[in-house]
Parts: sequence; structure tokens; C-alpha cells
Amino acid sequence: MLIVSDVHGAFDALAEVVARGQTLLILGDLINLLDYRTREGIIADVLGEQFGARVAGHRASGDYQAMRDAWGEVAGDRRDEVRAAITRGIEAQYASCQKALTGAVGFCTYGNVDNPELLAAVLPETMRFVDGEVHEIEGMTVGFVGGGISTPLAAAGEVTDEEMSRKLEKLGRVDVLCSHLPPQIDALCTDVITGRKERSSAPILDYVRTFQPRHHFFGDVHQPRALTWRVGKTQCRNVGYFRATRRPVIFEK
Repeated sequence: MLIVSDVHGAFDALAEVVARGQTLLILGDLINLLDYRTREGIIADVLGEQFGARVAGHRASGDYQAMRDAWGEVAGDRRDEVRAAITRGIEAQYASCQKALTGAVGFCTYGNVDNPELLAAVLPETMRFVDGEVHEIEGMTVGFVGGGISTPLAAAGEVTDEEMSRKLEKLGRVDVLCSHLPPQIDALCTDVITGRKERSSAPILDYVRTFQPRHHFFGDVHQPRALTWRVGKTQCRNVGYFRATRRPVIFEK
């Protein structure tokens, strides 16, 4: 099977992966609100590259209040207009995503920048939207938990630790765990470009320690200090920033 995460609008490359005809697992973050390397994305399209660069700087430092303040300053009394424009951008990207996934067979969960309802609605019938579920795939039990860490931004794709714990409890023991978030391990959640710890999940780490799946695949952190890490019997693997690498991880049991 092929595994990707953090597509962030690279739908031409995603279509090439689909064309390989193998089972595809997508671990979230399909749309591109803002590429913090290139400053491209829906936010820059709506509010300009200069604003995109400003937001990227606040995001890199983890200053969510400064991000909120910047939004307030730029949007002003145009909040509804800006929100509507961003929504149109998101819908357009999901339409492109739907086209790229034509003919794909597999499973897809969501990340922190995704809107779960919109994502589920655009997936073809042969791609199943999954969250808090276990499926048998190529002779293995695979559990899926979507979503990103809850932040002051309160984005549609964010979940609290309590919500994540409830979803994990539903899984029980599986051969493979797939999530958007990494477990809360410094080497896996530290971004070497920003030099800071990014989002990670304590409930996921607790699950891995308790149930010891053979493999745990995830994304979210684009430039981690380590791509792989072993927790007991579990091999943890960041499948990479697909928008940049344009390559899936090939997984054979």
C-alpha cells in the first residue's frame, strides 16, 4: 500500500500516486491554507503575500495571539467577506482534490487544516473517510484517528486530547495505527527549520505504549528531527511532507 500525508494542494502529484493503482492511505491535510516555505496558499490569495508572510512568522514562533491580532487588523469590518472568500478557496481546492482522487482505492482521514465534512463529501466511493475506526487492509488490522491538536485558532480539523483519547479507545489493539498527529516524542515533533516543538499527541503516545502496534504512521510535522522512532515494539514513521517530497511511503507488511 501507499501512504501519504500533508498533501497541501499538491494534487497533480497526488493524481500520479493514484495512477499506480495500489491501495492508498491518506493521513490528512489535503488543502493548502498557507505554505510557510513559499507563502503560497488560500490565505495569501485572499489577503496578499505580505500578510501571508506575517502570519507565517507568527506561526513559526507559535504566537497564536499575534496571529489572531493580525487577522483582526487586516480583516477589520470585512470579516464576513474575508471568511466567505477563504471558504470559496477551500471548496475549490477540495474540488481539485476530488478530481485527483478519481479512481483511487483506499482510506482517508483528516488533519488540522481540513474541514472533515467537506473532505468526506468529495471523496470518491472507492475512498473511505475514516476516523476512530478499524479496517482490515491486505491482511492487517489498521486503526485510523484523524485531527490535529486543539489550539486557540479553533480550526475545524482540531480535536482535544479528550476527543483523541475517546477515538483511540474505540480502536483496541491493531497491527497498524494511522494518525495525522505524531506521538509526543521530542525527536518526532521538533521541526528543524523552525527550531521548535510542533503539535504532537500525548494520548497517541499512551496508546502506542499500551497496545504496541507493529507500525504507527503519521504526518503533520514537515521537517522533523527524526523520521522514525521505536517505542517498544512499535516502529513510528513520519510519512513525509508530500507537498514537498511528492513521494508516497511504500508499505509492505
